[in-house]
Amino acid sequence: MTFAAITAAVAELDRPPDADIASSAAAARYIADGCLVDGPVGRVGLEMEAHCFDPADPIRRPSWQEITDVLRWLSPLPGGSVVSVEPGGAVELSSPPADGVVPAIDAMACDQAVLRSAFADAGLGLVFLGADPLRPPERINPGGRYRAMERYFDASRGGSAGAAMMTSTASIQVNVDAGPRDGWAARVRLAHALGPTMIAITANSPMLAGKFSGWQSTRQRVWGQMDSARCGPILGVSGDDPGTDWARYALKAPVMLVHNPDAVAVTRYVPFTDWVDGRVLLGDRRPTVADLEYHLTTLFPPVRPRQWLEIRYLDSVPDAVWPAVLFTLVTLLDDPVAAELAAEAVQPVATAWDTAARVGLDDRRLYLAANRCLAIAARRVPAELADPMHRLLDDVERGRCPADDFSDRVIEHGIAPTVTRLARGGL
Repeated sequence: MTFAAITAAVAELDRPPDADIASSAAAARYIADGCLVDGPVGRVGLEMEAHCFDPADPIRRPSWQEITDVLRWLSPLPGGSVVSVEPGGAVELSSPPADGVVPAIDAMACDQAVLRSAFADAGLGLVFLGADPLRPPERINPGGRYRAMERYFDASRGGSAGAAMMTSTASIQVNVDAGPRDGWAARVRLAHALGPTMIAITANSPMLAGKFSGWQSTRQRVWGQMDSARCGPILGVSGDDPGTDWARYALKAPVMLVHNPDAVAVTRYVPFTDWVDGRVLLGDRRPTVADLEYHLTTLFPPVRPRQWLEIRYLDSVPDAVWPAVLFTLVTLLDDPVAAELAAEAVQPVATAWDTAARVGLDDRRLYLAANRCLAIAARRVPAELADPMHRLLDDVERGRCPADDFSDRVIEHGIAPTVTRLARGGL
């Protein structure tokens, strides 16, 4: 979703995309000055991914041609979402920004219904889980960027995690305004601090490639196995200056891809700061502003500043609860009273990322934080979201996340039959 064109930062800083960057200090200023935009809160955009399955043969991965044949007839969607296909064939809806979380949910639900119907007509189905529970990783998207990313991961120590991330995970991404400048530090800290609690609430990926992983959110585990310089949280020691924190993070992160002119994988560890300061040349040249912007798109922290805030830590979850999940997260960020209460509620578990992914609400501190956060949001929920909020409240009060329901069904029915029923809209 685009709140503001990424080129706006280039124009404001009077640096054309093909301009060279003089030094790491200049790159740091550029990143820090352009990463957030001062303004009110209130706009919300959503990005929702689902795995594509053939219900008649759930072990088979539908081809690129099959999926794109369905999508050829889906533009425009009534809610304005853009459809794209992830490397492994997961289908993503990306909404335009809406004025408030409820309109954003309504538009996404409308577009999702159209998408489901189109895939059902083609004999395919969409499954909303954080990780593909059945099939081994496999890339079907032929795009050059993804081919180069695959090569990058193959050459790195995190190759298997990189392959799983690219082709076997699915998430919900929430995009919100950065807000007023004087509140950026607190807002970014809260977006991070909410992460473990929201992961525990939404964990929905207990299996990967046909096996139980021992984690409630295997998707989060996969991200945790990757290079922390690319995928870890960006906060510095105090978190008082998000722009500086993001600049430091981005410059230390290794370069993944270089346009030369097509995407080319960098198969050795080269921090961007080494490239920009001339210690290493990639593509036989120094980086430009466009190279820096491209580098930023290859960094995947759980909260990423892109003039707005991308919140990237939620598993893909079922229809029964996702509207309540999104309402809760946005309310805890955008409502000033709710934000203050939420910051207090999650403080004891603000860095418990792995614990949340591994055991979810079985951790007593996460259980308490989750129930407190949902109670804060439930007091503000509109009537049209009362049913999904009631369902979510009941699940969390019982200490259950979506992964528990999925695991129970697999144990009772078997994994392939469970996936088949989900792909057909059952369960």
